[in-house]
Amino acid sequence: MAAKELTAQLAAFSHGRVPRDLRRKQVLAEAFDLFIERGFPGASMDELARRVGVTQSLIFKYFPSKAALIERVYQEVYVGRWNPYWEVIIADRRVPLEERLTRLYSDYAKTALTWDWVRLFMFSGLKGEAINQRYLHFLRSRVLEPVALELRAELGLPGPQEVPLSELEIELVWGINARIFYFGQRRWIFDVPLEAELDALIRLTIRHFMAGAREVLPELVASQPNRDPVTRLAGQQSVE
Repeated sequence: MAAKELTAQLAAFSHGRVPRDLRRKQVLAEAFDLFIERGFPGASMDELARRVGVTQSLIFKYFPSKAALIERVYQEVYVGRWNPYWEVIIADRRVPLEERLTRLYSDYAKTALTWDWVRLFMFSGLKGEAINQRYLHFLRSRVLEPVALELRAELGLPGPQEVPLSELEIELVWGINARIFYFGQRRWIFDVPLEAELDALIRLTIRHFMAGAREVLPELVASQPNRDPVTRLAGQQSVE
């Protein structure tokens, strides 16, 4: 719940004790807005207390440290907004991969290209916060590696039991996320509006990606050493 949305609710308790859950939501909402405006290192607990209208000691009753507050913001913004259905879309081989990726990223963009998400991610990256590393590791395991595997299947290339995924393949898929996130940067960081509809740009991005992947991926896979027979057999048994 945004800080402004809490104002009306808190007004009802102006002459009485604010319920603990409501106050905690207020602290979190104000912290979220403050982090977006100042970045994590630039946002002080003293300023947060002034915005909420309470003492720092009261804030520490809800969140024992600034690190705990940042962790809660991470859970709310990045983990809490993750849609497990995106992973289902990736794995649905009844649908051509280009169509799956277009659906995936069109929906993902509704979450990841918002003003708050983009600015918070940029601030945390510039200041070296662990939020970015954690989220990108999460994104790699949930999206990038599965897409790389589906791309091989789509093009009829050997699976990972025969030829392990290479870092270059993962980097190839990173290219989709990098371009789509740039759309958010243009809008919310550089204040340069997109000249075309976002969905059209995403469709073009995926078409471009698939055309390039069909050209270069067979060469990437062919350049990787096959697993030796013993390792391959162990991998097959572990799958079974």
